[in-house]
Amino acid sequence: MNEYTLVKTEGMAKRGTLITPHGVIETPVFMNVGTAAAIKGAVSTSDLDEIGTQVELSNTYHLHLRPGDEIIKSLGGIRKFMVWDKPVLTDSGGYQIFSLAKLRKIKEEGAFFSSHIDGRKIFIGPEESITIQSNLASTIAMALDECPPSLAERGYMQDSVARTTRWLMRCKNKIVELNNSETTLNHRQMLFGINQGGIFPEIRREHAKQISEMNLDGYAVGGLAVGETHEQMYSVLEETVPFLPKDKPTYLMGVGTPENILEAVARGIDFFDCVLPARNGRHGNIYTNAGKLNMLNARYERDDSPIADGCTCPVCKKYSKAYLRHLFKAREMLAMRFAVTHNLYFYNNLMKEIRESIENGSFSEYKKNRLDGFRQNLV
Repeated sequence: MNEYTLVKTEGMAKRGTLITPHGVIETPVFMNVGTAAAIKGAVSTSDLDEIGTQVELSNTYHLHLRPGDEIIKSLGGIRKFMVWDKPVLTDSGGYQIFSLAKLRKIKEEGAFFSSHIDGRKIFIGPEESITIQSNLASTIAMALDECPPSLAERGYMQDSVARTTRWLMRCKNKIVELNNSETTLNHRQMLFGINQGGIFPEIRREHAKQISEMNLDGYAVGGLAVGETHEQMYSVLEETVPFLPKDKPTYLMGVGTPENILEAVARGIDFFDCVLPARNGRHGNIYTNAGKLNMLNARYERDDSPIADGCTCPVCKKYSKAYLRHLFKAREMLAMRFAVTHNLYFYNNLMKEIRESIENGSFSEYKKNRLDGFRQNLV
């Protein structure tokens, strides 16, 4: 049974639980991004479990290319493949339609790609995307959408959103078919649809109304953090989220910074994902309650204090700023592993504190205090 329950609200902020075939997800939640079924930075699924990860996110397009979704199916699905016993969300390949613009061509039937690995021709339409995700046997599948540039002109945006709506219906029909197939690994795979519309509030609202009628397992807001300002992003959420079902989870795709997350939770979002904590960690940037630290800074050369004061992650319990700085300077792989582990713990713990603050009615105060702390911008 797939069921979303609102536990508590504070304004638009939601504290919920989503029952899935692979466990209960407590929201708001940050999904740790493992594009190719691995977290960049040598962080294992055992590490993810230790640092409080609830959901791992992988990429349909990349796993289709390598090692191949049929290979993963033959090995028991992505969760068995990567030895992860909790929920997995797979994105649809829709973002690659945006990010690989020079390598693809969009038609009504779907998107034609040239592989970024070896140049071979690939086609992914709604049915193909859902089939790949069914082969992967993820907990949550995302519908294939076209992710247009957020600042695209109105005519293009209207045509693109209409296509995304048609593709969503095809995705829904296909997942129903596959969930009833004897050869399917996960017969209860969930489907989230994606709202698009750039920064045009009326297009966003109308599309939200249309897809809400499809009675999906969840709804994402896509096409943001791709060129618009933070203020425009927040405005889009204010215009859009009220027109999505309140009894279903809402997911802001590809966002973002801790500040973005706090602002989006206040506007009704309860699922997040972003590559930032892992990417920044690999480059020596550490998240703390008082902003980011640059571990390459000479001031940490003799600093034997924990990497982040008060942090209880496995790294901060044992290791110092001086040691982590040394690892980065020596270009040791352990530096990336430690930094990414800490940053993902920081994000997962941030979500835990957000959930607790909504439960006890103090989210507004919590949000203000955290934003004030982040603005210190340590270096």
